[in-house]
Amino acid sequence: MNKITIAGIRRGNIFSPNHIGNDEMVFSLTAMHLRARGCTVNEYSEREFFEKETEEPFLFNMVRDTYSVKKLQHLEDEGRIVINSGYGIENCTREKMTRLLISHQEPSPVSLIVKTSSDPVPELEELGITNCWIKRGDFHAIHREDVTYVRNHDEVKGILKEYAIRGIKTAVINEHLIGDLVKFYGVADTDFFYWFYPSSINYSKFGMEQINGNAQGFTFDLHQLKRLCKEISELLNVKIYGGDCIISSDGSIRIIDFNDWPSFAPCREVAAPKIAECIYNSIMK
Repeated sequence: MNKITIAGIRRGNIFSPNHIGNDEMVFSLTAMHLRARGCTVNEYSEREFFEKETEEPFLFNMVRDTYSVKKLQHLEDEGRIVINSGYGIENCTREKMTRLLISHQEPSPVSLIVKTSSDPVPELEELGITNCWIKRGDFHAIHREDVTYVRNHDEVKGILKEYAIRGIKTAVINEHLIGDLVKFYGVADTDFFYWFYPSSINYSKFGMEQINGNAQGFTFDLHQLKRLCKEISELLNVKIYGGDCIISSDGSIRIIDFNDWPSFAPCREVAAPKIAECIYNSIMK
């Protein structure tokens, strides 16, 4: 059998806020484990991928730039195997993800999708929502303000105005949920799943994890969380994923975020061989 040749595309540094080193490490470990399986891995930066033609029939990637994602989608349409899918990466942007979760009745916060030029306060008042999270709708978070916790409606207006000035046209507003914040990581088609309380290890990207305070250790059904994550990963079309959920005092689980290929920072040594397994098995199907 001919040796499998794979293109590996790193994430541009601008799309790894406070996690450049962590993203680099999980990418490098994944490439290492693919090479251990006998694959040839040609590595590209996100910029190189966009500017050059890639001939490899298989690609794994951590890209986030809009133009890079469109190029991935074009290659998929041509028949190349791409992990994560460019369509899946696009599905993880806030507005698209929120629409998909709502339309498929996945457990998630009460949410509004609004134009940043609009005034959502009357609707928020009707829903009884004061404390909430405002997230840029068009993209992943690359600045601290792209995900902002607000405590009153004046702050809502202020953040939306700031988004509008930055050229961000839509925003997602999520109700703030009380409960334990849990982060999770998963790899489709493998037995890998990892979860933890960020408060227990002082894990944070922008400091927002502190809003929910220290975890109380509310009992929840881990099998239900795994099933829910598998369901959403298939819905969004991402095989390598991570995210956040809130566990309420009654044990109910609601997903508040779902990301394509996060850094796996607390568990990358054990996650990387499973990511390589997922990529390799997808190629061999």
